[in-house]
Amino acid sequence: MSQTPQDLAAALPAAAREIEEFVASNGWDQPTQVFALVPTAELLAAEPGLADQLDPGSPLTPIAQDSLPAEDLAEALGRIEWPDQVSGCALVQEIVVLPPEAEAGLPADADEARRVAAEHPDRHEARLVAAVLRGGGETCVMRLRSADQEAEVIQDPSLAPNLITALRATFAD
Repeated sequence: MSQTPQDLAAALPAAAREIEEFVASNGWDQPTQVFALVPTAELLAAEPGLADQLDPGSPLTPIAQDSLPAEDLAEALGRIEWPDQVSGCALVQEIVVLPPEAEAGLPADADEARRVAAEHPDRHEARLVAAVLRGGGETCVMRLRSADQEAEVIQDPSLAPNLITALRATFAD
């Protein structure tokens, strides 16, 4: 059974949470990772041998790709082209989150801004998952790093607008 674009868009937030939980199972300090999002029904039709490894009730199946270099993420994303079978993609990266007033005072130089943010006393480390669909739909999930295993998880598509735009560009013709 083929999924409609609306089915896939409705499933995107759950897929992003699944990806975050998968990456979280390996702890913190993970490299930047990319996942292809493939309709489960189409994947099972093409690869029936995967039936015992996939949840047939899940509209989207994330498929891990090679890690990306964190240093020049924009360049790495610019080289990605997805085949037609891929309906979406997600990127997972660890980031530093600052309060808005601290963020406003960051230097213009990107390297210097990263150094200042990493040393800021009010910083929070976090894991961000940004996901988009080729046919529309986007979401972001962010888990704040904490000694508590039940760290806060925030889901909001507006968390990373620039990253969402960069991921959408990987589907441009």
